[in-house]
Amino acid sequence: MNGRSKLRISIRRWGALALWMSCGSHAAWAFDPLRTGTAVPPTAAAQMLGDGSSGICVFGALPSPLPLQDAVERALCNDPRTREAWGQVKLEAARVGQGRAAYLPNISGSWQGVRDDQKTDIDNLPQFNSNFHNFLRTESVSLSWVLYDFGGREAALKSATELLEAAQANQQAVLEATFAKVAKDYYAAQAAQGAFVAAQQIEQTANDSVQAATARADKGIAPITDQLQAQTDHAQAVVNLAKAQRDRQDALGVLASDMNLDPDAPISLPDVGEGVLPDQAFNGSIADLIDEAKRTHPSIRAAEARVEAERAKIRQTRAEGLPSVSLVARYSRNNEPTSFEVGQPQLPTTGSEWYVGFQVTIPIFSGFMKTYQVREEEAKAELENDMLDATRQQVGLDVWTSYQALQTATHNLDNSAMLLDISNRSYAAAEHRYTVGVGSILELLNAQTALAGAKRQRIEALTDWRSARLQLAAKLGEIGMWSLPGE
Repeated sequence: MNGRSKLRISIRRWGALALWMSCGSHAAWAFDPLRTGTAVPPTAAAQMLGDGSSGICVFGALPSPLPLQDAVERALCNDPRTREAWGQVKLEAARVGQGRAAYLPNISGSWQGVRDDQKTDIDNLPQFNSNFHNFLRTESVSLSWVLYDFGGREAALKSATELLEAAQANQQAVLEATFAKVAKDYYAAQAAQGAFVAAQQIEQTANDSVQAATARADKGIAPITDQLQAQTDHAQAVVNLAKAQRDRQDALGVLASDMNLDPDAPISLPDVGEGVLPDQAFNGSIADLIDEAKRTHPSIRAAEARVEAERAKIRQTRAEGLPSVSLVARYSRNNEPTSFEVGQPQLPTTGSEWYVGFQVTIPIFSGFMKTYQVREEEAKAELENDMLDATRQQVGLDVWTSYQALQTATHNLDNSAMLLDISNRSYAAAEHRYTVGVGSILELLNAQTALAGAKRQRIEALTDWRSARLQLAAKLGEIGMWSLPGE
């Protein structure tokens, strides 16, 4: 086989290898020799919903009516922010793998194959002319292994590990925030739906009042002003019904968006139930709740991890300006021919070379670059520490406001129930008095308006308490599927 044929075969082999490596890049993601993939959840919502069973994040058509649990699961799986936080975990896990890989040796191989044509023409001495055609190959293997670098690799791995923990905690915080948001929007949509139903009932009641006032006016029992007043109240009820319909559609569109659906997705919600039994889960000292949240909330754990990562980064940057010791080795072989003198035939030759030893790299001067890089990392560490303090302050405030909201919502449960009962009895009495002719239309319409307000307030009290309970759980960093009420 001549040199040209060998060259074509070698090019084909190396081209095939390059094609295989490029096509196999996807499979390379499944190859995890340094075991960093164990830190990455199998799905964006696995931390909240489970350990990656086949049923997670697999949905069919929207159920009717839509339960809160189903809405939460769809939002956790489909919200772009939860997937973004999941992607950040994968990114930081890959960087941890890079930090671990820095402890391993670097081995590289090289192969070169060339067609070498050499032609020499010497004037007046043709006997020394030459014309050689060779296929030259050179193979080599090199090794470089950092043995000691004053803790640079250790600090880099520590920084990457802390950033991975920060990404994991941030993912948990995003999941909890998404959970709380969809729960809040679900209850807001449920309240808007209840207000719409109440508005329909009020419109019907107002229409009944119009019929009664018209009948009395036609008989001469009541003045025409009673009929006009009743018609005015009914017209206002129709306006309120249209507004309630708009509010309901707006709230359902927000809920659909939470689940990454189009705003016009057909969503049906269950009616607001009365089954509310306030528990004792958050009746402890508010100071204790705030202290616990400042210790365990995912956003605080993420901020603390970022502080530790920056401190490790300072040590890494300092170590980069210090000497390092490496083991180096190389072996090479070639088939470059040789000849004894000009004009003599070239003789096939195989040559080889190898060495092994230690290499000390000493940074001497880099224009004070490393000095200011260290200062940069120190400034970043200070900023991260300030952000940690701000996060703790915000978590404490969030717990405080959510706790007060829950206390108010709990008190309003009994108040709204009592108000609705009184309004029902007041309207019944006013309707009876007007029917028998001893009451005025103004008394009836006032009772009707009060009843409409009491119904809306009762629905809001029920949904506000359920929402406030979950919002406080989220601010404490203790929200999960177990937090959902068994409605």
